[in-house]
Order: sequence, then C-alpha cells, then structure tokens
Amino acid sequence: MNSVKFKTYRLHFTAPLHISDLRDDASVSQKTIHSDTLYAALISCLAKVGRPVPENGDLGCVISDLFPYYQFERGSKPTFFLPMPLQSTLPQLSDPADAKKVKKVQWVDTRLYSRLLQGDIFFYGKSNDISLIKASYLTETELPEDATGSRDFVKSEVMQRVKIEDRTGKEPAVPYYVDRISFKDYSGLYFLAYGDTSLLEEALQILKMEGIGTDRYVGYGFFETIMDEEMELQTPDDADHWVLLSMLIPESEEQLNQLLIDDKVAYDFTRRGGWITTPPYTTLRKNAIYAFLPGSVFCSTSNTYSIGRIADLKPEGEIGERIVDHSIWRNGKAIVLPITIK
Repeated sequence: MNSVKFKTYRLHFTAPLHISDLRDDASVSQKTIHSDTLYAALISCLAKVGRPVPENGDLGCVISDLFPYYQFERGSKPTFFLPMPLQSTLPQLSDPADAKKVKKVQWVDTRLYSRLLQGDIFFYGKSNDISLIKASYLTETELPEDATGSRDFVKSEVMQRVKIEDRTGKEPAVPYYVDRISFKDYSGLYFLAYGDTSLLEEALQILKMEGIGTDRYVGYGFFETIMDEEMELQTPDDADHWVLLSMLIPESEEQLNQLLIDDKVAYDFTRRGGWITTPPYTTLRKNAIYAFLPGSVFCSTSNTYSIGRIADLKPEGEIGERIVDHSIWRNGKAIVLPITIK
C-alpha cells in the first residue's frame, strides 16, 4: 500500500453563496465549485493586483474541486468528504429501502475512502455499513438532523428579489428568484493541492476579499481561509485505474484513448467555456472545450497523481472589430488517485 499527501485548504463562508449552473438559472445553485473555476479565479486575482501570471497559466500546483466538509464548531475536528467513484461495485440488497439509500450516496468521508480505493465493497452481507449513510453522505461522523429529518449540512434557500430595469418608475419591477447556499454549524467547502502552493496561497488571500461565485456585488461568496495539516490518503500499489478529484482535459487524443481502453471505466463530462471577464472583451465568448467530471474512473497509464493539461480558450482571429490580445487559460490538470475496480 502506498500513501500520498495533499495540502488542505478550508473555505469557511461568512456570507451566502450562489454558484451558477450551465443554464444560468439564478433559482438553482450548484453546491460545489469545480477546480477549473477556482483556478481561473485565483489567476484573475493575481492579475488584478499586477502580480505576473505564469505565461502557461500554471500556478505550480494541481488542485481538486471544492468538496464539502462538516465541522460542528471552530475548534472541533472537521470531517472531509470526497466524491463517490462513478464505477464502484455494489452488492445486491434484498431490502428496497436499503438499495434506495445506497443509490443516494454521493460523498464518502476520507477515513472510509481508502476502503473504496482498495476495492472493498460497502454494504456487503450483514455489514452495518448501511448505518453510515446520512442523506447523501457515507460517514462515521454523526451529522446533525434538522426539524424535517434532513442530515444535509449544505442548505439551499430560494430567495425572491426584484429586478428594476427602468429607474424612472415607468416600467414595472420584475421579480425573480435566487438560490443561495449556506452551511450548517462551522461547515463549508475545501480543496486539496498537490505541488508548489506559494502562488496559490498568495492568490487565496486576495480571493477571500473578492469573494467567489456570482452575486458578489450583493455580498455573496465571502469566506475565511483555513490551511490544515497535510491530508494523507492510503492508495493501493497495484491498481490499474484512476478516480478523478478534479476536472480533466486529456493531454492528447492518444492519452484519451488509453484512459478509455477497457469496459470498467465510467465517466461524466461537461462543456466548459462562457463569457470573457476581462475588459474590454466582456461581450465576447471564450472558445468551448469539454472536460471530465470528478468521480470519473479511467484506466491508469502511469504511476502519478496528476494528469491533464491547461487549455487556451482565447478566440482566434478578429471578432467583430476586436481581437483578444491575451490567453484565456482553462485548467484541466487533475488530481487522480489509484483505485482497484473489481
């Protein structure tokens, strides 16, 4: 058995959070933030204060997505969660209620995650693993239960707001809804980092004052940063598959073919792109690219904990009367963990 150590950064939010989805529907918020979004925000912070940004868009480290952690109060020990691999062997359960509970599990705490990486099958036979399921979390930690019986410590609340297009009062105000995320007790989101984190930590100090997510102009997305001791994860030494902890853009078509070489792979992907955020190009769109999502499982091709590349989404040529004069980096370098798939 091998082990790998990651630096851990907690974001304890001091304000509500809204994370827009692909539909750009304010009434629905994502509950996590992808690694490429966080990376872009960090690079943007460095650029805003005049700090030279590496020409290739690489801060010197690889980061995971932002995942949930539960913490009762400031001084208590947090429980960190990682995504359930999309390819994992589940037993045949005779009780339909138990089967439904198992299907809802999306997150596994890091103390149990090594069992998944080793190929252990949860909920097998007369195992009491079913009792470890709390909402969408698999954990030994006792999560708090609210008045409705929910144990989800990441709360979603839809708030009504009003959009005023005409300040003269001649046009009617238009109501709309915003889904805002908050965290129970002292919980929040965290991410892992692998490599040289000196630039990342400098950018984090700026980002916590800028805020993250959308609706920052009304006070959303502000947080405190807490750097923990290194997290050590036990990994199998003979695994022939990887599980992603970050968004992945493969380095080449050849690497993509190697990742998909057998029938045990399981993956999901999404389109990445969006609007350019730097003036005077804010009315222009970046090029689009597809990236694989965390939890995806692929064939491993080498003994490493990081794969992928950073893509430049700068539009080529002239768009209208403008030519974008700088690179627009989308980080698709991912943290991967060896996993045994049975």
